[in-house]
Amino acid sequence: MLNLILNILQIVFAVLLISTILLQQRGTGLGSAFGGEGNVFASRRGVEKLLFRATIALAIGFLAIAVANLLFS
Repeated sequence: MLNLILNILQIVFAVLLISTILLQQRGTGLGSAFGGEGNVFASRRGVEKLLFRATIALAIGFLAIAVANLLFS
C-alpha cells in the first residue's frame, strides 16, 4: 500500500516539476511565454521568483520520494 502511494506521489511530483520547468524560459520574461513583451531583468521578480523556488522545492521533494521509494520497496 505504501509503495502504491509513493509511486502516485512520484508521478504527481514529476508532472508538477516538468510544468514548472517548462514555464521558465531562459533569457525572457514570463510575459513573453504567453505572448507579451519580453523584458529581461537582472533579477527574478514576482511570478518568476515563485516558479524558481517552486522548481527547487519540487526537485527536492521528488528526490526525497524517489529515495523513500527505494528504501520501502
